[in-house]
Amino acid sequence: MHMISILVAAAFAGLAILHIYWALGGKLDTKKMIPVVNGKPVFTPKAFGAVVVAIVLFFFAAIAIALGFCDRVSVDYRPYVKFSGFAVGTILVLRAIGEFRYVGFFKRVRGSDFATYDSWLYSPFCLLAGSAFMFLAANQA
Repeated sequence: MHMISILVAAAFAGLAILHIYWALGGKLDTKKMIPVVNGKPVFTPKAFGAVVVAIVLFFFAAIAIALGFCDRVSVDYRPYVKFSGFAVGTILVLRAIGEFRYVGFFKRVRGSDFATYDSWLYSPFCLLAGSAFMFLAANQA
């Protein structure tokens, strides 16, 4: 349980750091990071949005750590951590399923670099991470 929570937390902390890098002006090939239709991005990310996403991802990392190590804390906050774990797990599984247009396993817009990465990396990661959160939450006393 501890190792799963550490791995999940490390993954989300890494994603949060990547979003901070983007917020500070870092550049990566956005064709792989943002849904594209007819060669044009569906949305243009802003620095503020990247910071907000980074904060949420750090929060997910903290929940993962709390799920793995709340047995070592004397304060009984387990019901809140358990609920948070199930909530994050549900959000991630729903992200993996998608909104049926641009993201997720059931997206209709395909053929772009993003769609390929989403099918083979982003959505499977969300499904695996969501399942890990639910597993960790289910194993709380």
